[in-house]
Amino acid sequence: METDARAEPTVSTAPQGASPRWSGTALMLGSGLSNQLGASVAALAFPVLGPVGVVAVRQWVAAGVLLSAGRPKLRTFTAAQWRPVVGLAVVFATMNLTLYMAIDRIGLGLAVTLEFLGPLTVALAGSRRRIDLVCALVAGAAVLVLTRPQPSTDYLGIALALLAAVCWGCYILLNRTMGQRLPGVEGSAAAALVSGALYVPVGATVLCLHRPTTTALLCALAAGVLSSAVPFLADLLALRVVPAHFFGIFMSVNPVCAALVGLLILGQHLGPASWTAIAMIVAANAAAVGTAAHRPPVRHDHPEGV
Repeated sequence: METDARAEPTVSTAPQGASPRWSGTALMLGSGLSNQLGASVAALAFPVLGPVGVVAVRQWVAAGVLLSAGRPKLRTFTAAQWRPVVGLAVVFATMNLTLYMAIDRIGLGLAVTLEFLGPLTVALAGSRRRIDLVCALVAGAAVLVLTRPQPSTDYLGIALALLAAVCWGCYILLNRTMGQRLPGVEGSAAAALVSGALYVPVGATVLCLHRPTTTALLCALAAGVLSSAVPFLADLLALRVVPAHFFGIFMSVNPVCAALVGLLILGQHLGPASWTAIAMIVAANAAAVGTAAHRPPVRHDHPEGV
């Protein structure tokens, strides 16, 4: 999920009725569609600003949104708290840049699907269950289908998408650590601020060298809102009415949304084999996350944060 709030949040364990579950589903679907629509709008600005310029604007928007929501008390942060914040800021900066560069080269649907291997790998790592081994094999076969050598294969674009996947996996792991050390979304807000600051010299240089048009700037700003502000708020509201494992399963809709938005908005067509591979990765993630929700609780000597 390309959005800047893709951690593993904690939700209420209160009983959920049918109506809240449906409203939560609608919010999650809206979040996924908004996220991918934002990426497609960002792609429209690539010819003028390039992926780097668009990502810079998006990072600044994300920083503004998360700072207003998290209001981190930066002066009170300790060195132990700053370490995951800085690490997450670097991941923010790299993840969005590599994803947008991949989208520019191989299209929205393929780039987001390959990026989705990051959280799937984290979900499967260290597991010894047979179902997880099957999920890993299915996902691996799907990747081979998506990256099969062809005369038109863009290996750099594929490598960029896979690097974005690595960043997403690191994002999840860093968020787990940061959730133990900082309350609420203060850590994410601080990381967004640092990441946005990293992009100030780069973004300023790009905007000076490539004179932005009004349309390109509006597209970049819209991408920041659609891919950061809307998913962040929608996910927070959804997690109040749906269980965390259901939220994790529903994240699988993102590659499908990306492929559909890429087709309808950007005219990026995928062949039957690519659609089949996307379905395989979505099914593997849903199976891994869904069955993990039924594992017996693991006892720890010391409590862990989320």
